[in-house]
Amino acid sequence: MMTLGGGYLLPSREGQQIGAIGLGITTKTDGTSTRDAYSLFEYAIPPETNGPPPHLHTREDESFICLAGRLEVHLGGEDFILEHGDYLFLPRDVVHAFRNPYKDESRVISVVSPAGLERYYQALADMPQGPKDIAVMQKIMAGFGIELQLPSEVR
Repeated sequence: MMTLGGGYLLPSREGQQIGAIGLGITTKTDGTSTRDAYSLFEYAIPPETNGPPPHLHTREDESFICLAGRLEVHLGGEDFILEHGDYLFLPRDVVHAFRNPYKDESRVISVVSPAGLERYYQALADMPQGPKDIAVMQKIMAGFGIELQLPSEVR
């Protein structure tokens, strides 16, 4: 609920749910409320689940803060394991991917700057159910300045 001054409180796991990429994505704030400065998401990555394939963003930087569990992140040729309270900066134009190979759910806050990634997630959520056509996904990604890095293309 918004206050008169425009601020608001959202408890953990509350906000706008976006059903995309097989993760629990909750939009906590977006460009509308931050004057396009940033978007903030809470990701719930189920146990033994891969996140998106290697990709890079040409328009925005990301930050991850681990709230619970552990998360493996591959970033620019290095591997990191995020644990409770850890912070990782993922700059634009650097290939990255993440996964939760562990038995417990991983929860991460993702700050994306500038705002706009919420529109990408919604475009993915709007795709028909069932197996995804990689060519269609790459076209959607390209429209948002995101490049899929298939193994033969990884820099």
